[in-house]
Amino acid sequence: MTPVTAVAIASEACVLSASAVASSSSTAGTAAARAEVPAAGSTDETGSGGGGAAERRSRFRRICVYCGSAKGKKASYQDAAIDLGNQLVERGIDLVYGGGSIGLMGLVSHAVHAGGRHVMGIIPKSLMPIEVTGEPVGEVRAVSGMHERKAEMARFADAFVALPGGYGTLEELLEIITWAQLGIHKKPVGLLNVDGFYDPLLSFIDLAVREGFVSEAARRIIISAPTAKELVMKLEDYVPEYDVGLVWEEQKPNSLVPAAGITSS
Repeated sequence: MTPVTAVAIASEACVLSASAVASSSSTAGTAAARAEVPAAGSTDETGSGGGGAAERRSRFRRICVYCGSAKGKKASYQDAAIDLGNQLVERGIDLVYGGGSIGLMGLVSHAVHAGGRHVMGIIPKSLMPIEVTGEPVGEVRAVSGMHERKAEMARFADAFVALPGGYGTLEELLEIITWAQLGIHKKPVGLLNVDGFYDPLLSFIDLAVREGFVSEAARRIIISAPTAKELVMKLEDYVPEYDVGLVWEEQKPNSLVPAAGITSS
């Protein structure tokens, strides 16, 4: 396979990932508009019992958490991950995350699982040897690669939260913000800005607004708060106001036409 072919395949995967979320949004509606509460004793495709309306204190069924596979140098990052997990439990919300059992991923998933809520980890098979140690937490779904991982996490989630993390966390976060900007979904996106960790990123985005690269309305896609409790409350109150007017239809694999001159070897 030539390098150009590899890029073409990766591009196709990106289109399919976004289309999967667009298809999910069109059938399930937006999290901001509604988050259905399952009847007592009912189950969904995650295998979670749902807990029933009596136990659910949120309009969200599941929140996707992006975070580092490292714990970070500050204890406050670790405390925030555990606190976020406890907030999800308190509100009867299940967790979707990257499937690792180490770092902040391990802390938030263990907190949710210990509190009796359903945990769904979605992880590429190639990462399992380095990100899963010991017994897996909750339900683990192994997927083929990073594009499928992100699409599945987005499909199952009603909202998104980013804890502190590195390149991977930022990539996931910025992609899901971009998808909101493009109208692929209208689900809330929040930053848990522990000790000002995300201040430089927010400053950069504000600069992009001032310089005319991001609109004021698109800037308001991002919600931030210094504590898990405050952030989840803001996510609950979020009403999407950004609408680019695009219509996203389900993308069929055979509708992807390779660029002229690109062949596989």
